[in-house]
Amino acid sequence: MARRVSGRSHGDLRTADTRAKVRDNYRPSRDEILRYIAENPDRSGKRDIAKAFALRGEDRIWLKDILRDLQDEGLLTKERNRLARVGALPHVAVLDIFGRDADGVLLAHPTEAVGNGEPPVIAIRVSRGGGGPTPGIGDRVLAKTFPTDDATGPAYTGRVMKIFEKRTDAVLGVFRVLQDGTFRIEPVERRQPELVVDKEFQNGAKNGDLVEVEPARASRYGLPRAKVLAVLGSLTSEKAVSMIAIHAHDIPHIFPADVIAEAEAVKPATLADREDWRDLPLVTIDPADAKDHDDAVFATPDTDEKNPGGVVVTVAIADVAAYIRYGTALDREALKRGNSVYFPDRVVPMLPERISNDLCSLREGQDRPALAVRMTFAADGRKLRHSFHRIMMKSAAKLAYPQAQAAIDGVRDDKTGPILDTVLKPLWDAYAVVKRGRDTRQPLELDLPERKILLKEDGTVDRVVVPERLDAHKLIEEFMIQANVAAAETLEAKRQALVYRIHDAPSLAKQESLREFLQTLGLSLARGAQMRPNQFNGILDRVRGADHEGLVNEVVLRTQMQAEYSPSNIGHFGLNLKRYAHFTSPIRRYADLIVHRGLIAALGFGAGGLTQDEAERLEEVSALISATERRAMAAERDTVDRLIAAYLAERVDERFDARISGVTKSGLFVQLPQYGADGFIPVSSLDGDYYIYDETARSLFGERTGKGYQLADRVEVRLIEVAPMAGAMRFEMLTDPKPLPGSKRSFHKTKGRARASQSRPGSRGRRR
Repeated sequence: MARRVSGRSHGDLRTADTRAKVRDNYRPSRDEILRYIAENPDRSGKRDIAKAFALRGEDRIWLKDILRDLQDEGLLTKERNRLARVGALPHVAVLDIFGRDADGVLLAHPTEAVGNGEPPVIAIRVSRGGGGPTPGIGDRVLAKTFPTDDATGPAYTGRVMKIFEKRTDAVLGVFRVLQDGTFRIEPVERRQPELVVDKEFQNGAKNGDLVEVEPARASRYGLPRAKVLAVLGSLTSEKAVSMIAIHAHDIPHIFPADVIAEAEAVKPATLADREDWRDLPLVTIDPADAKDHDDAVFATPDTDEKNPGGVVVTVAIADVAAYIRYGTALDREALKRGNSVYFPDRVVPMLPERISNDLCSLREGQDRPALAVRMTFAADGRKLRHSFHRIMMKSAAKLAYPQAQAAIDGVRDDKTGPILDTVLKPLWDAYAVVKRGRDTRQPLELDLPERKILLKEDGTVDRVVVPERLDAHKLIEEFMIQANVAAAETLEAKRQALVYRIHDAPSLAKQESLREFLQTLGLSLARGAQMRPNQFNGILDRVRGADHEGLVNEVVLRTQMQAEYSPSNIGHFGLNLKRYAHFTSPIRRYADLIVHRGLIAALGFGAGGLTQDEAERLEEVSALISATERRAMAAERDTVDRLIAAYLAERVDERFDARISGVTKSGLFVQLPQYGADGFIPVSSLDGDYYIYDETARSLFGERTGKGYQLADRVEVRLIEVAPMAGAMRFEMLTDPKPLPGSKRSFHKTKGRARASQSRPGSRGRRR
């Protein structure tokens, strides 16, 4: 009978059986290691495993090799600084409760997909004493998950940490006037029933308007009734499109009355317990249309003769912690939102306007509280030292990126002219120094174009542009990165709990996939040691100017992991930094507010510091704000897709230049570079051959000819069908297939693994 090694939250979990085997140079089997990792997701780092099995000396080297083999075989994956079974749930996950089993136990699925196949079922454990949250069917919860041994029942059990608030205030729908003159609400979401609106509750809505309605209590007979709360506009307007995304992703967008009241009652911060820096000419440099300004910068040459050519850079960040105290209504709402969400026409802010656009916005010429970090750099870009300060400041100028850049380039105006020599030129000189440190560090350099949608006055799309990336942007970006690093370093040195911004290295499976892909292009990639960002940069340099430059950039991008928040540090792979925390945007990110509170507590800066209760909840908070960040990204992406689809709906049958942005066995995803929009070409619509999917080469190639299409190919397509509200477009391929290197070899390799499915054409807007 196999011995079970089970983990506990603290201490050594070796049994007497284990200790006896240790004396005989016992080494656990692969199955025992895998079982331990599955049963102890919160204690699955290499050191934890070695400690659990009492491995020392050479046995630890043996364990490292075994764990690497298990990763190479696809049985384990590395998540943060822990190992996990491939396809396993995260230890802390967001779950949706969908029903009960025969014994009445609540059952849930993970909100986000985990691996391939059917989502796992989680049995929800409810505290018998009633001490914890009590969820019900339909609730979305944050829970700690634990694998089970039951082969016939749920794969996991879950202990609920938090129940997310249900949205009960409004339903989104389309106002319809029927032939008999009655009014109906056609819901945007299919799970909602149709609603009847009485004339007195029409509130000015017209046929085809997108409206918010408040459902009334359902009657015993007929459809439920509702009243119109607000008319959001026609279905083709941008405002309606972003509102669909807000509702579809459950993004809180209306501040409760108690939150607004609390914000309005806040008094401006005073100079008490602060350093007076109001004479220092800090300036804000932001997008021209920015409404809040949470960071300001200043730089001077270092006057210390021991640091020739060095500079001193000051970054000041709005002191949001002065106004948002832990446990208040403002704080609870900010945590629920997690971050601000940015749409082309609107911002759904994390904090009410009284805070974000007034008291915490570093307005020109007005006193504002801030946390500042003063950093000294050597001439080669190395940071020598830094110090944090709680200050009162007064911004000397509010500048836009193009305005500041134009002044440096010789075109000054009434605002930039007087500060060109005293403020702007020293900033650019300091950036030149700090950039040397960045070049030495060699972070991952994927400079991908960022498109911006410009709207007409009626809220519809005018055009899509790629804003020029200026040195002004890079200057602010690098100064903010250095300030974030300084915050993490200070909190670590003070042994203060914090939330890190972490970015894991690509998994071994992704590295191997990249290696196989590069081989199809005649490029090699060393196997074995963990990759570093400069190795990716080396790959990108080798293909610069080549026909497949875009393809390689795309594949390298897809090899990367997703950044997230965690109280456990594994560093930031993309930035090539050992420690990193978000500090510079507390108006729009809750993670930064936590870091501010940590600095206040660690450095004795007075009121508003991180509490012990808050520090103990950082794992839960990290999972929450990582989830809200992904939610915001999805909502923003969906809105752009719908906007562009609506914009192109009148251009069916037109030809477009496109680039293949995704390859699957079902067909090709194509992107229109001019618009940044995605559409789909079903494999069944590709004429002249039977197409086979080659996963390694990211291509579809003809079984008979060997010709086909590959990721990042430039092609010409015709728009066939548009579904604006779904953000979906279907295209027809007009470009002939091309010979693909190694396609015959790829055919034999792939033949038994995955063939293109000859399904009927369908409309799919983008990858999910």
